[in-house]
Amino acid sequence: FYFRNKHRPFLLLFSLLHVHTPLITTEKFLGRSRHGLYGDNVEEMDWIVGKLLDVIDKEGLKNTTFIYFASDHGGSLEAHRGNARLGGWNGIYKGGKGMGGWEGGIRVPGIVRWTGVLPADTVISEPTSLMDIFPTVVHLAGGVVPHDRVIDGRTLLPLLQGTARHSEHEFMFHYCGAFLHAVRWHQKDSGTIWKAHYATPVFQPEDSGACFGRRICPCFGDGVNHHDPPLLFDLSQDPSEANPLSADTEPL
Repeated sequence: FYFRNKHRPFLLLFSLLHVHTPLITTEKFLGRSRHGLYGDNVEEMDWIVGKLLDVIDKEGLKNTTFIYFASDHGGSLEAHRGNARLGGWNGIYKGGKGMGGWEGGIRVPGIVRWTGVLPADTVISEPTSLMDIFPTVVHLAGGVVPHDRVIDGRTLLPLLQGTARHSEHEFMFHYCGAFLHAVRWHQKDSGTIWKAHYATPVFQPEDSGACFGRRICPCFGDGVNHHDPPLLFDLSQDPSEANPLSADTEPL
């Protein structure tokens, strides 16, 4: 692929099976990690990404290739084998994969590399979306995003190049399947990020933060709680979504 296209623009979308159950790991990487089979799978994914980057560097494409590495969802909390966790870990964030609104299911790292163009070691704490890949790629290719329909994504380049301080996403809508579970409002003048939950999965057991009884949280029906008024969180102060606000605790 690279040899055929290295002298002209190319787009390579490389979707990894890692780190998804059943954690298929080649023999070379079994037992590599102190974190069991999941850790082995991460090690192999790291090696695969490294091989791709090596080819880009070897072919002299480092300064002309925009690389974006991300996940499509947070860790799967229900994935277990005995006491071994097979689905990752979401740190301080509540919930996980398959949950429409909780941060643990939708907040993922994005890592960008464009040597010689983007400044190194920069951390951007602004809300972006995987939907932003489309307009970013169109922008990089010198094209124009269609104007005859609504495009939800926004090009990432102004944020990455430092010409914009804030994401163009003022509101972000978080669905579980076809059902709207939560909405985030990035209040640009104050920097506050509010999040309203209209529906949340019923955890089993109640304080587990996951749906172990069903093995995956449903999007609707008796496995979902509806909130009227919605649960409201200030993610700027409470990223773990532990303390829903009320008129008693938050006059604003």
